[in-house]
Amino acid sequence: MSFTRYIALGDSMTEGMTDEVINGEFRGWANRIADVMAKQTPGFTYMNLAIRGKLIKQVIDDQLPQIVPFVEGKQTLVSFHAGANDVIRPNYNPAITLPLYIEAAKKVAATGCTLMLFTVMEKPASKGKTGQIWEARFREFNKIVRHTAEETGAVLIDWNVAPFLSDLRFLAVDRLHLNAEGHYRVAQGVLEKLGLPFDANWKVPLPPAQPISFFKKSASNTRWIITFVLPWIWRRLRGKSSGDGRSAKHSKPVEWSPR
Repeated sequence: MSFTRYIALGDSMTEGMTDEVINGEFRGWANRIADVMAKQTPGFTYMNLAIRGKLIKQVIDDQLPQIVPFVEGKQTLVSFHAGANDVIRPNYNPAITLPLYIEAAKKVAATGCTLMLFTVMEKPASKGKTGQIWEARFREFNKIVRHTAEETGAVLIDWNVAPFLSDLRFLAVDRLHLNAEGHYRVAQGVLEKLGLPFDANWKVPLPPAQPISFFKKSASNTRWIITFVLPWIWRRLRGKSSGDGRSAKHSKPVEWSPR
């Protein structure tokens, strides 16, 4: 596929948390595929409207209206990766979130672009009761994503065909967002799906992990709870989001220079 413009919509996953930082911003898998597209197409432009912490209704209300003037038919690729933040909330209501997802995808497709949708990994890192709840929710969410992709003719990126990506070593220390290697692997998987140059080694699982002592594991868990879990709970209690007050990386098309 050949694209003259790429527009990325969504939350922290598409913003690029917590990849390497370049020029004061997270790079992320979306920037990485823009790098390759820019090499393929002279004059290629890129927008990234994704902001961490956004729920699907916020993406619909704040990001979707911005793309309409900039879609130039099928040569504009628009990726829509949202909904996971809704799914993991304690008050998640599928009767609200899932119809919103379908509505959003159809609105994007109606612009005439090439739409790209994503499933989420169904096997969460947590193995307890919370993990079981999330797995059931993600499975239901993914059914809607697949059905919507088929109905709209979207390109579907289904990460569950690559279960090795659930390896915790692809996650940053917050155990939620991808690290640099994770973003690199995701970018290569997307590039392969789009028929663009990619690194076939993205499919090679990491070697078996070395065992971690009980004391190191306990210390790591304690640091994680203090550094990430408690602040997340505190934000939820106050109705705050990590994305409050933040603006998008690229709110207008920029002629992209590969990094």
